[in-house]
Amino acid sequence: VLRSKLMAQGHQVVTASNGEEAMNALRSAKPELVLLDILMPVMGGFEILEAMSKDASLKSIPVIVISNSGQPVEIDRALRLGAKDYLIKAVFDPDEVLQKVQDQLAGSAKDTSPGAVSARTPSNSTTYHPSSKGGNVLVVEDDKFLRGLLVQKLVKEGISVLEAVDGEEAVRITGEKMPSLVLLDLILPGIDGFAVLDQIKKNPKTKDIPVIILSNLGQKDDVERGISLGAKDYLVKAYLTPSEVVDKVREVIG
Repeated sequence: VLRSKLMAQGHQVVTASNGEEAMNALRSAKPELVLLDILMPVMGGFEILEAMSKDASLKSIPVIVISNSGQPVEIDRALRLGAKDYLIKAVFDPDEVLQKVQDQLAGSAKDTSPGAVSARTPSNSTTYHPSSKGGNVLVVEDDKFLRGLLVQKLVKEGISVLEAVDGEEAVRITGEKMPSLVLLDLILPGIDGFAVLDQIKKNPKTKDIPVIILSNLGQKDDVERGISLGAKDYLVKAYLTPSEVVDKVREVIG
């Protein structure tokens, strides 16, 4: 599907079905861009990224990872190895891939540093993504890449999304916009997620807004503290894909 769409747009396309073929194609064709799966026969995507990073003739070639896995630890690893973007197969459609390819080849991406998501990534902490289907979620997450993934998935599910990147902003937006649900990270600039949760639950105006914690902190003490402060649920990032997080949001807001 990707090959036919790319060719229809006038791109020359070389394909490989395993890692060894991919490395041979990289060295012979010297492509301008690589769309790379992670789970492949012979040689996996991470091995290819590592090999490219060590080869002076290949390391400058931009790579967009396309994978079935959306685990934060794998996304982080791919970005640290030099990938420009990371797409989850269950989340995107081929036309989005075409747009990202065009952005990379034209050099028009707003942010081509590791961690950039796409033009959908918010430029400020109060970006609003409206939807006509109902539901209004505030995503509080300072990691630009993960926030972009969550926002994209929620919007596709017909959920309106507000964003905040620090604790103070999260408290302010919750009080002003009264979202249907708050999806809350714990490690944030300024006040942390526990303090945000505490302030939301102590405010008579916002105390009934459900809060789902989404954090890398998975210790029993952290979970118990979050629940005791009034969180509706506590999710650990490493155990869930963005799609599963959205399913949980759907359960809560109906």
